[in-house]
Amino acid sequence: MSTLRQDSTTNEWVILAPQRSGRPHRPEATTRPELPEHDPSCPFCPGNEDRTPPEIARSPAGGAWALRAFPNLYAALEAGDDDARSGSQPFREMAGIGSHEVIVESPRHDDRLDEMAPDAVAGVLQLWRSRYRALTERTLIKAVVIFKNFGERAGTSLVHPHSQIVATPIVPPDALRRHAVAVRHYDDTGRCVYEDLREAEIADGRRMIAEREHFVALAPFAAGSPHEAWIMPRRREPSFGRLGDAELPDLSELVRDLLGALREVAGDPDFNLLVQSSPAHEENAPYFLWHLRLLPRISTHAGFELGSGMSINTVAPEDSAAQLRTAMRKRKAA
Repeated sequence: MSTLRQDSTTNEWVILAPQRSGRPHRPEATTRPELPEHDPSCPFCPGNEDRTPPEIARSPAGGAWALRAFPNLYAALEAGDDDARSGSQPFREMAGIGSHEVIVESPRHDDRLDEMAPDAVAGVLQLWRSRYRALTERTLIKAVVIFKNFGERAGTSLVHPHSQIVATPIVPPDALRRHAVAVRHYDDTGRCVYEDLREAEIADGRRMIAEREHFVALAPFAAGSPHEAWIMPRRREPSFGRLGDAELPDLSELVRDLLGALREVAGDPDFNLLVQSSPAHEENAPYFLWHLRLLPRISTHAGFELGSGMSINTVAPEDSAAQLRTAMRKRKAA
């Protein structure tokens, strides 16, 4: 029988209906073309640096690069200093100021986060953190959204491994909703809803995927999509910008191995990887806990989902966690 579960971090309900696809099973693997190590036509490959906007950062600083950051050529938001609103409801608007950056994660055209060495993944996370810190120093920036799209269903247009960072002059609606719920929970209980969720999941155990010294990975109780997973820090910290150097090895290993486990369990699906952090200039807010969300693009939102705002998940988080746990153990043993 279907069940409805409520996400304590948003107060939204999802429908858990495994019977719509039968018990969880290994789907057919996504067919991906074999990629070359270098593609002369790719603007992100070494030798084509003149085909991107001027660099914001590169690592290492001199010689052959391992990582690059530069403005998106087709930016959603651009630099500016005028955040004044104009017009009146229902016709209110403002200039599209902010920032939209690209992070090229490897010089190899055929590289993937789940195949990189942990220290290479750590380098990507460090560059994310560096750009997050720089962008949140800007007075007009209210939120910084870091995300990776992998595959066409996830919204990627170039296969070369990359991620993106968008800084906005307003707090996006999804973040507003999550923070409103978190503030209410903190006002009512004096505790962080994300820490309460993390500790309850650890105690329950059925949806735990992996535990490390500094982080845990879990399938959330009210997962909205098959094989959704979160990576949460054990240390209370609202802002991703305060990710510590000592925490990087744990996080890079978990990101790498969780993506590899998803590839094994779900047939290499397209996915989005998101950093959820506190709004800019609210780094000390005790009600929030930054975390990573992995959202596989296995199911498609159709009429009901679009009309109701609710998701239907056909894979029980308990089953997903068990499969991902097993796959991660195999990776460690290999």
